[in-house]
Amino acid sequence: MKRIKGFTLIELMLVVVIIGALVAMVMPRLTGRSEQARTTAASADIQANIATALKLYELDNGNFPTTEEGLNALLTRPASARNWSGPYLERKPIDPWGREYNYKCPGEHRPADYDLYSLGKDGAESPDDVKNWE
Repeated sequence: MKRIKGFTLIELMLVVVIIGALVAMVMPRLTGRSEQARTTAASADIQANIATALKLYELDNGNFPTTEEGLNALLTRPASARNWSGPYLERKPIDPWGREYNYKCPGEHRPADYDLYSLGKDGAESPDDVKNWE
């Protein structure tokens, strides 16, 4: 009589239990990391990527885009631009939560230049906002 090789039901159940135990140990450590990564990405956009584009715009035109022109001035030439050498960004900046960044010039918190911020996860002004002041 020929014997068929394979796994028994008990062996398969043991593997499933072991995998479940490993997941139960690892998942609590990973919880919250995705939100932390989104916040870090928004901060990098605000402090480096968009800030660099705004500084280049200001060097070329002598001032930052107005609040009305907004960040669109980094993509297409606004009527007020004297020496526009853009586009300064490849695409419209969207925060990690899928919303546009908020831009005000002159800024309320930084009147010498501009306020740039994301409303964070909840989409409303709150402590989870990511901003270029403080």
